Amino acid sequence: MTSFLNHLFNTHWGEFSFARPWILLGLLVLPLFAWLKGRFGGTPGVLFSSIQPFLNLGKERRARAGGFLASFFYLAMGLFIVALARPQLGQTTQHVKASGIDIMLVLDVSGSMSTEDYTIGNQRASRLEAVKRVTEQFIEARPNDRIGIIAFAGRSYLVSPITLDHEWLIDNLDRVQLGLVEDGTAIGSALASAAARLKNRNAKTKLIVLLTDGANNAGKIMPLTAAEAAKAVGIRIYTVGAGSSGPVSVPVQDRFGRTFYQTVIFDFDEKLLADIAKIGDGKYFRAADSASLDKTFQEIDRLEKTKIEIEKNVNHRDFFWWLIALGALLLVMETLLSQTLWRKIP
Repeated sequence: MTSFLNHLFNTHWGEFSFARPWILLGLLVLPLFAWLKGRFGGTPGVLFSSIQPFLNLGKERRARAGGFLASFFYLAMGLFIVALARPQLGQTTQHVKASGIDIMLVLDVSGSMSTEDYTIGNQRASRLEAVKRVTEQFIEARPNDRIGIIAFAGRSYLVSPITLDHEWLIDNLDRVQLGLVEDGTAIGSALASAAARLKNRNAKTKLIVLLTDGANNAGKIMPLTAAEAAKAVGIRIYTVGAGSSGPVSVPVQDRFGRTFYQTVIFDFDEKLLADIAKIGDGKYFRAADSASLDKTFQEIDRLEKTKIEIEKNVNHRDFFWWLIALGALLLVMETLLSQTLWRKIP
């Protein structure tokens, strides 16, 4: 019962709680006591053999004074019971220790990422739009991890350094778009850049999540060489192959700004991504549509969970003495009124 009452009040009032909530059960006694007193009455002041002769002398009237005096008394008793339960206002301070995981998200922003073979809310969406959406959800699901972002096409560039400020991180992710650097797919260079950001960090776990829809065709660093270098400094690598296989429709604008779709076949080196993940002691995922892309990031999130240390300090401030003072005031009022304005006879 005690644990139930504590849960009840802590749930509904947040920082408000009772130190001894089981005492509140005493409030249930007051209505029973009032009912018994009303049914059997108190000690009579004058004894009569019978009151039957007086019943027909006038209309029956109920005195309000007794009701008010009784209300003062029962309200005061209720306040005393609540005070004994020690109502408190607590101020909780939490200190969360970071999980010890550093993550670099490496996102392909080459021209093929404009292909609209994903959906968001039943609407056609480009690969980049879908990737940005699930990446944002992934970041929000890991508030205690330090995360950074690198984007790449023909060369890589830093979107955000590793940070715990995820609001700022997501703002920078929103600004990622196609065409900021020359086109191409420099997977090796992107991996090397991400590994350079992670190698000197003291995190217990260091991860690279690489997402691309193409084959390595740019940059001076070979992808497998970059993967071997990352593994040597203790970095695990997950790879995600985005987009559907075969011919796909790519939006193209003509010189008048009109959009039409052109069927294109892009190279996709699935074996390379699987080999990179194998070298990096990670896992390769194929995300051909929106549903599988969502499941991929959920799976990575599940695989890389750690326990978070939380230090909690709670400072309570009692205010039961306010209730005692108010209850005492009501008893004083009840006593004064019963001896003056609403004096009992005899």
